[in-house]
Amino acid sequence: MSLNLTGITLTYPDGDARLTALDEVTLDVPRGTLTAVAGPSGSGKSSLLAVAATLVTPDAGTVTVDGTCTTGLTRRARTDLRRHAIGIVFQQPNLLPSLTAVEQLQLMARIDGRSPGAARGRAMDLLDAVGLAPQAERRPHQLSGGQRQRVAIARALLNEPTVLLVDEPTSALDRERGAVVLDLLVRLTHQQATATVLVTHDRSHLTAVDRIAEVRDGRLRVPEPGSGPV
Repeated sequence: MSLNLTGITLTYPDGDARLTALDEVTLDVPRGTLTAVAGPSGSGKSSLLAVAATLVTPDAGTVTVDGTCTTGLTRRARTDLRRHAIGIVFQQPNLLPSLTAVEQLQLMARIDGRSPGAARGRAMDLLDAVGLAPQAERRPHQLSGGQRQRVAIARALLNEPTVLLVDEPTSALDRERGAVVLDLLVRLTHQQATATVLVTHDRSHLTAVDRIAEVRDGRLRVPEPGSGPV
């Protein structure tokens, strides 16, 4: 397993009490598979993703990323783990308006210490993988919403993560563009052998994913292998 959440409980202050966002959640995601976590707004989907990304520390339970248990890691160690093992695609692409598509990726590659030539080569390879090589020199305002989201996906894959976490990637897209993005995520998950978790409130595009789990009121229902979606 590349991503393993075991017995995760997460609470937040709520006046004099505590609000339970996640209630003993357990989830195993093997490499090369995409698990969609569906559920209504406020059900705990975003909290689950934040815990899996090591951005939030749970009250109880363990998170293991590519064999590394994150319990007790320092802030710096968690940052290093995210940088090298976890790719995150946020709901909004968050692209820098002054940079072209290829420059968005080159910047991240240079931060990671790659030479200019290696950075551009890796960036162009990924843009080609998401079908955007012809748009490499375009800035965000020159790209459609679906194209901007594909740049964000390419950026998340830059450091060859073993875990890919995706937050509502189709929420701002129409049905056709949303389907294209979901098909792309499924294909890249299998090609790049990532353990991918995608959270969404919309099941309409999920026919091609490997597994659909459902979260409600902080509790996660995960189908047994071969049993189909919940």
